[in-house]
Amino acid sequence: MSKQYRLSKLSLAIGLGLFIHTSYVSAADEQLENNEIEEVVAVGTRLQGSAAAVVEERKNQAFVADILGAEQLSRTGDSDAASALRRVTGLTLVDGKFIYVRGLGERYSSARLNGAYVPSPDLTRNVLPLDIFPASIIESMAVQKAYSPDMPAAFGGGNIDIRTKSIPSEFTAGVELGVGYNTSANDGYKYSGTDSAIPQALKDAIVQYHGNFSVSNIVSRDLLVDSEQGTRAEQATAINNQLLKSLPRNYALEEDSIDPEYGVKAHIGNSYEESYFGGKIGFLLSGAYVNEWDSRTQFSSVITQDQEDLENCSTTLKTSEDVAASCYNTLKDSTVTTENERYNLTGSVGYSYKTHSISAQHLYIVDNEDETEVSISQSPAGSSTFSIAGNGIANRNHEFNLEQRELNISQFLGQHTFLDYWGVGFDWQYTRSEATTDIPTNANYKFRDQYDSEGNYAGSTITGDDNRVIMSYTDMEEHVTSYGGNFNLPLTFDSMEVEFKVGYDFSDRARVYNTSSFTVNNSSGSPITINDGTNDPLANSGYLSDEFIDNNGVLVDFNEPTAPDADDYIAAQKIDAGYGSFDVIYDQWLRVSGGIRYEQFSQSSVGTSSLIFDGEDLQNIWSPEKIEAGTILEDDWYPALSLTYLGGEDYQIRAGYGETVVRPDFREVVPVTYFDPLTDIRTFGRVGLKSSPIKNYDLRYEYYGQAGNSFSVAAFYKDIQAPIETVLRVGDDDYSASFVNGDTAEVYGVEAEWLQDLTMLTEGLFTSGNITLSDSEATIDPALAGNLTNPKKRMTGHSKYVVNMQLNYDSPDGIHSASLVYNVFGERILAAGVAGRDDAYEQPFNSLDLVYTWYPDFNSKVKFKVQNLLGEDKEVTQSDIIVRSRDEGTELSLSYSYEF
Repeated sequence: MSKQYRLSKLSLAIGLGLFIHTSYVSAADEQLENNEIEEVVAVGTRLQGSAAAVVEERKNQAFVADILGAEQLSRTGDSDAASALRRVTGLTLVDGKFIYVRGLGERYSSARLNGAYVPSPDLTRNVLPLDIFPASIIESMAVQKAYSPDMPAAFGGGNIDIRTKSIPSEFTAGVELGVGYNTSANDGYKYSGTDSAIPQALKDAIVQYHGNFSVSNIVSRDLLVDSEQGTRAEQATAINNQLLKSLPRNYALEEDSIDPEYGVKAHIGNSYEESYFGGKIGFLLSGAYVNEWDSRTQFSSVITQDQEDLENCSTTLKTSEDVAASCYNTLKDSTVTTENERYNLTGSVGYSYKTHSISAQHLYIVDNEDETEVSISQSPAGSSTFSIAGNGIANRNHEFNLEQRELNISQFLGQHTFLDYWGVGFDWQYTRSEATTDIPTNANYKFRDQYDSEGNYAGSTITGDDNRVIMSYTDMEEHVTSYGGNFNLPLTFDSMEVEFKVGYDFSDRARVYNTSSFTVNNSSGSPITINDGTNDPLANSGYLSDEFIDNNGVLVDFNEPTAPDADDYIAAQKIDAGYGSFDVIYDQWLRVSGGIRYEQFSQSSVGTSSLIFDGEDLQNIWSPEKIEAGTILEDDWYPALSLTYLGGEDYQIRAGYGETVVRPDFREVVPVTYFDPLTDIRTFGRVGLKSSPIKNYDLRYEYYGQAGNSFSVAAFYKDIQAPIETVLRVGDDDYSASFVNGDTAEVYGVEAEWLQDLTMLTEGLFTSGNITLSDSEATIDPALAGNLTNPKKRMTGHSKYVVNMQLNYDSPDGIHSASLVYNVFGERILAAGVAGRDDAYEQPFNSLDLVYTWYPDFNSKVKFKVQNLLGEDKEVTQSDIIVRSRDEGTELSLSYSYEF
């Protein structure tokens, strides 16, 4: 793991904190000079204060929606948008970043920032990974589960609108310091890495040798002849070796103790009256920095096809008998060490005058992840068989991956109400944003380990073939321009209130993805010893010294697929939409809302390559047929209708209907391969995927009591045509995956939610939570399903149940606050089974967290958080056999914040 000092970022955070303190002292001095003492009276509990606004907003929504406020985020102690959203009814969190709504995968949810499209820094999906938004910048999040015409038509399970903190009405400033520790992260692996890009020598060589670094091609292109410097082959080999030496090669690992997590957050803001126009101007600045280390053990495998009796096969490889009766083709045990560095800066300015307001905001988010994985693989029943207990052989891999994600968003917002013109309202947004992902380090070292008869390590070699080291460089850049506006006209009659709305919504996005890979090949054809057993095997990945390269037959080559295959792509998407809607409240007992949206959708994804050197190459890669095959052109109308019976102040009943669509991601329609981070399966895009039309039905009863108490129960049904499903293929040692359009799919279920004070037990105690019970079924044409075991199955990623429960306490004196937070989801299909084997199910994970907050005075707050109190591991099973597992550990954190 690369351990580098980042003093500039820490200095920035400390400087911001000092600036805040200086501003506070000046404000305090001014208040003392004016002899002003502000009296603050606390009324009720935090339950009443935090729940009232959130419940009222949800109650007033024309379409079914759930709201999560800043106080709720603080209470559960969640650090980002993704982890907070798993508390919402019917939502589950996958891989720490993607939200599944009502059991539907991440493709069925969409996210916006203050109503605007923003790009995704995720390499494998259009969907925005929600872990990139820190909780510190969020004012609230609205999860709309029933489609309305002002929402994007790409609406499956729901739409999530992340609303950032607005400009304060008065002076505010604060700073927070925190530390943390994970019980699974005592020791890990570190290395001296680099974040440099492809060496210039290799860039030049790709052009010079047309991507072919073989000795014969170098001789041919450089017109080499035998000379005093050596034979043509010797000269070409020396040139190749110089190219190899230009690569970073010092990847030796060391075991070291893991640093604790630490972080700092700060903000400052204020508003001022201006006398020229009589308006109000304000600003808000905030920043945060977090550095977190983690180390955990993982297990992954491919279940064997040879064993007829899976109930009695062996899940260990301790003896030769275990090897003969193994449940697995291959299995891998890994230790993964990760350093996450995250920081963000936000600046907002705004101006308000009477019923008009405008604001500008810039948001800059950086999320870096540096990861090493040391793994030992055995193959008791693969295409080639080897194991430690069987023949004293195992494969060793040292993998290094540094991923740097950035999100830059500039946003302008406006709200206007014209009281002199029938109260017409107009709101608008204009947003330009850019997401980038760079992977300057991605190296995979492959070794063959030998063990003695006692199972002790005895040495390592590199085998006599290609791909002994693979070094890759990846960069992705996506730009989005999004703008839109809404006009609304409220009208009031004797027994009826009516609001008409029309709006326009536009987004233009473009993505460029490039990857380049270089391989180190053992051209000698014979194994080469790189560790005789006397050295620590962690140092193996540092063997490519200048001396080793000069004295052994190792060569570098450019690992790019030849035309017409490709591993890069260019994609663009444009959405041009307009809508009209109405909202009618009749005699305060019936509310009818609805409308229609027209949307033009254009998307084109084309695979490309670095190996384009002439017109013939260009024609192979960029043929008109390929461009047409990767293009989707659609336009359609998407209606929505919602009926609400208003049962006074206490309850209401909603019924809703909407027609929406889910469309393929960029990568899914390009014949480019990638490893899916959720499944770690090599995945192929498929040309010709179609969009999936959806019909959505909702019915919901809502009860609203005093002090924020509420209860709701809902039923939903979704009819999906041509659902996009994953289809697996199985090889001897691993799986691969692609996509097909199924015939039909349906999702249906019920969900309940509550928030209730428990003052009958003790003052300040209350509970909240939600439960979702649902089922789904997807049908795939057997002709397209390959060797899929179940062409008719539950939808990928769907859980039959999701449970969230909280027990909360606010002390009457306002000094203490605590929450016990529980979350669990039912087993869900992670990957479909093939060749007669059952589907692979991610098992329920019981998450129990404790958050305690102490308020020593009006300005200070101390928060203690324990995550995963039960210490459960995450597991995936197939045919009742564990095929994947990961140690999660228990995480402890402590923070102190001060509000000036």
